[in-house]
Amino acid sequence: MPSETNSAKTSVSTLRLTFILAALTAFAPLSTDMYLASFSSLAATFATDEGRVQLSLSVFFFGLSVGQLIYGPLIDRFGRKPPLIVGLVVFTLASVAIVVVPTVDGFIALRLFQALGGCAGMVVSRAVVSDLFDERGTARFLSQMMLVQGLAPILAPLLGGYILAVAPWEGIFAVLALFGAGCIVAAARGLPETLPPERRQAAGLAGIGRAFGKVLADRAFMAPTLAGAFAAASLFAFISGSPFVYMQLHGVSQQHYGWLFGFNAFGMILASQFNRLLLRWLSTRTVMVGALLFNMTMAVVLVVFAAQASLPVLVGLLWLCLATGPLIGANAMAIAMSRAGDHRGTASSVMGVTQFAVAGLASAAVGLLHDGTVYPMVGIILAGGVLASLAYVTGRHA
Repeated sequence: MPSETNSAKTSVSTLRLTFILAALTAFAPLSTDMYLASFSSLAATFATDEGRVQLSLSVFFFGLSVGQLIYGPLIDRFGRKPPLIVGLVVFTLASVAIVVVPTVDGFIALRLFQALGGCAGMVVSRAVVSDLFDERGTARFLSQMMLVQGLAPILAPLLGGYILAVAPWEGIFAVLALFGAGCIVAAARGLPETLPPERRQAAGLAGIGRAFGKVLADRAFMAPTLAGAFAAASLFAFISGSPFVYMQLHGVSQQHYGWLFGFNAFGMILASQFNRLLLRWLSTRTVMVGALLFNMTMAVVLVVFAAQASLPVLVGLLWLCLATGPLIGANAMAIAMSRAGDHRGTASSVMGVTQFAVAGLASAAVGLLHDGTVYPMVGIILAGGVLASLAYVTGRHA
């Protein structure tokens, strides 16, 4: 649709752009899900316990959050590509260093640098899409990206398991280093610079503070941002609670759990394509409202019937509830980023950090409320749906 593309046109292929940006958003799932099965091997190599190794996961997520706040102002100041390339180089070098690191403390520190480098792709991808497309076009393009992006959390554990079957744990990080190097080449040669020099923000620390203040004070930006974050919280509640619910309460094997998890991820990919179809005729705001209402309705049904439901019914209800996530997420981001103006990098970082913070709280809440039943998981899923709707309504007319 010509009307979906902003006047700052590029000749870049939409298909090529889809694959590059989807790859840039895949650093988090690839860098976490691929190595989870190697914790025992890592502990043996470094002569430590698995709890110490697990700290590397917490440090990685901390780095993802902090790093996004750093890159936002940088990509508004220097353009999209230079900070991105620097971040990808940091990720790649950290991955190479992990292969030869001799201590667990060094491993944990390098995981932090991996995160600080890899998160550049997450911030830049959101900014680039909003640079190139208008609100509806952004939502449709994000849904198209989901075709590729949605495969990462499905394939990453499988790839990690395969690597461990033929190589030691170092092989996982060697593959991540190759992935980082490939992204450097792809970004340098195939990604357009979407922020022209005349639109860059030459601001010092005071200017950066004002930019963050402007973004955070904009209710019309924060409302969809929070709505998307609360919708993501429902997904993270499922990720945190589903192993216990499926394997302990319903006796699902570890292998079959992976298939059920993949079934939900596949549902989200399908839903993202349904979103593209709806946006041919409906506005982002109309689809957003419909998705929020459907999500809340299914979450209520889930809470009412979850304890008594058979496994197939429970899986189906969760599938219907979580499938609305891509509809809410893509449209929420499109609506929010349409408000960002020349501070899209800063806005992208705020959006990313908000999502990580809310999702992290949801995951923690599932663990803290654990009582041996399905209710902590489905209760947080319902809370996420309700809060997403309330957040969006508060800023809809701002």
